[in-house]
Amino acid sequence: MATPHAYDSEILGYYSQTADAYLSSRPEVVSRHLASFLALLKPASSILELSCGAGRDAQAMIKAGFAVDPTDGIAEIAASASQLLGQIVRVMRFDELIAIDTYDAVWANASLLHVPRDQLVDILRLIFTALKLGGYHFANFKAGSVEGRDERARYYNYLSHEQMIMAYAQSGDWEIVPALDYLGGARFETQQIPWVSMTVRKKS
Repeated sequence: MATPHAYDSEILGYYSQTADAYLSSRPEVVSRHLASFLALLKPASSILELSCGAGRDAQAMIKAGFAVDPTDGIAEIAASASQLLGQIVRVMRFDELIAIDTYDAVWANASLLHVPRDQLVDILRLIFTALKLGGYHFANFKAGSVEGRDERARYYNYLSHEQMIMAYAQSGDWEIVPALDYLGGARFETQQIPWVSMTVRKKS
């Protein structure tokens, strides 16, 4: 299980204080990875979303007929997403995930990149435990090799391809779906840097 310190308090404070600016900066489109991820799932599958942000991805998943449990670690952001979705968005940090064999999928778009690197494997174990056998999980990270903070003092674990694969290998019996790719930064960023993404399936 993750320790009580499996999060960065400065990140939580930053997004709480800048929630309005963050939400207004979000594009009106869903993640480019979402359609291919949903194609892996059976109709009406249950999906946990970690850090739903403005709620665009959750909205698309709900409209597609999936049973979505959207969450976010920031109360202000969760409240805004709740209004968009017309349902409660739970306020939950990653280390507060307590579920066993509950979900068909866990969607974590641009969120686990804020987990302190020494706690990432613990968080991935919580995700593994929350998934049903054969369940799918997606996450993406800003690419790099050394953890650190950006010019806004936001913490990122900055994983390389090899480090990402190792973290998942240490967290559970995953099967990697051939869906690794790199893409540019998002609109709320001050610079464009590479990203790396991964889709995995719970084997046992």
